[in-house]
Amino acid sequence: MPSSFLPSLKKALTARAALLDEKHQSAFRLFNGFLEGDPDIAIDLYARTIVIHNYADSPAEGEEIAQIAKGFLLKEFPWIKAVLLKTRKGKTPQEKNGVLLYGEKTDDRIREYGVWYALDLTMNRDASLYLDTRNLRKWAIDNLAGKRVLNTFAYTGSLGVAAQAGGATKVVQADLSRKFLNVGKTSYTLNGFPINKKDFQTGDFWAYSNKLKRADELFDCVFLDPPFFADTKRGRVDLSKNSARLINKVRPLIDNEGYLVAINNALFLNGGEYMQTLENLCKDGYLEIERLIPVPEDFTGYAKTQVGEQPIDPNPFNHSTKIAILKVRRK
Repeated sequence: MPSSFLPSLKKALTARAALLDEKHQSAFRLFNGFLEGDPDIAIDLYARTIVIHNYADSPAEGEEIAQIAKGFLLKEFPWIKAVLLKTRKGKTPQEKNGVLLYGEKTDDRIREYGVWYALDLTMNRDASLYLDTRNLRKWAIDNLAGKRVLNTFAYTGSLGVAAQAGGATKVVQADLSRKFLNVGKTSYTLNGFPINKKDFQTGDFWAYSNKLKRADELFDCVFLDPPFFADTKRGRVDLSKNSARLINKVRPLIDNEGYLVAINNALFLNGGEYMQTLENLCKDGYLEIERLIPVPEDFTGYAKTQVGEQPIDPNPFNHSTKIAILKVRRK
């Protein structure tokens, strides 16, 4: 595999050349190995930091390819200041969250569509900013001026940050982890947004949703971007089985003509099945599918660079991260 890796990587980099900005502040996927030539590796760029994801069943094999990638990328991009390796099947939390292969410190922010997002690249198994929802952040900037927004399962709050940057009048960020929300607060500081502590809510999704419903609090947009699977005393999230329950949970919190942004990243739930779930929810006339948001091409791989197939058919979506904007009507 290493012998065929570099030609695939070179081809992927050529396709993404236009995404590089002169100040090296952007973030995008450099190489989607699963679809572009090596399923054991994915490579992301966060400002001047390369993040290599080692998905190999044999971590040592993935690390060999990662070292090849590191050497090549440092020659190709001499401005890189750090290379971080995250190993899915690492033996320690540090190996899973990230070990530096090069440099002393990773970048702590990126800029996207004029908005700053804070990073903590070794805080978690992922990299603290989801690159597959970049187009959704742009939608939030363009469509949520003057709106009241609730960002459930906020994680580091990037969707709420985008809404705030777009002129939302109120943005509530809710997540189970205060550590993650603190990254969102740093994003606010980077952009000069005021921080209202009551707009950063830590707690269980099910309990917090009930609390908002009892208070008759309404929003013009609710983001629903849960993890694939999560279990608490109050309820279970399983996007392959109960996405309809999650959507119905937040519907009462949305004002008339408001938006419900539903995201489902279940890898083995095909697009047709998820669309059927959404269409069934729309049958009562109080929900309408307004549009689907595609995952950026750099994340999926381009038609001219793809050599593999996705594990499921995502159609009518373009990736297993399935993003739908639903319009809500109230009685």
